[in-house]
Amino acid sequence: MRCPYCTYEKTHVIDTSHDRRGGTRRRRVCEACGQRFTSYERPILATPLLIKKDGTREEFSREKLLGGIRVACAKRPISAADIERVAGEIESELQRMGQEEVKSRIVGDMVIRKLKELDLVAYVRYAIVYLRLDDLTSIRGEIDRLLTEQS
Repeated sequence: MRCPYCTYEKTHVIDTSHDRRGGTRRRRVCEACGQRFTSYERPILATPLLIKKDGTREEFSREKLLGGIRVACAKRPISAADIERVAGEIESELQRMGQEEVKSRIVGDMVIRKLKELDLVAYVRYAIVYLRLDDLTSIRGEIDRLLTEQS
């Protein structure tokens, strides 16, 4: 590990800790200039290809996932940290599956489940598009179902 201050190649690890997602945090000291700094290591796990409804395959995109969640959560009292957490949890679940390809429907189901736990209005917004609720009767039916579940 190069020192970020003097670029000397030899550093000494003085402390190591691990996080719950499998990452490693190391405190280091440069042998040349004595500066201390922190480095982070985390495993890079592959995310599967998504099989779209029409049979085409597409790389998983965390940015595309975040975009869809942000649209559903727009103007709701949901923090950016919560949106990032949801996307991270979904990405981690996909990686833990260990499959090379998964149907895009699986990702949509994960999003809908997480949004239902996070905010019901965001859930309904996402559900309108994802579940193809294309008339007021079907939207009202979904809202009535949610209200019944809450009682």
